[in-house]
Amino acid sequence: MSKSSQGNKIEREAARPITFSCRAPDAKAIFVAGTFNDWRADAVPLKRQADGLWQTTVRLSPGHQEFKFVVDGQWCCEPGCEGEHHGCPKFCANDFGTMNRVLEV
Repeated sequence: MSKSSQGNKIEREAARPITFSCRAPDAKAIFVAGTFNDWRADAVPLKRQADGLWQTTVRLSPGHQEFKFVVDGQWCCEPGCEGEHHGCPKFCANDFGTMNRVLEV
């Protein structure tokens, strides 16, 4: 096995399943985008549950990760959680004048 293959295998083994959830009962589609997927707005869809909670689980490598939800094409930390953080848990400012959610894996 090459060093590159060994490194990728170790990184995959260290990755942990992280569940993202967003409550938006009236949404038609929700995705999660962040540092872990190069901020691609349509790469990771969430699945709507019967109670209006949307969820998905992604394996993430250890470290600092930032993310946002894309709800019906609109970027947000979480519905009702924009502006100057308005109680948004674990956030940081981004270069666009809005907030990103933050998690440490």
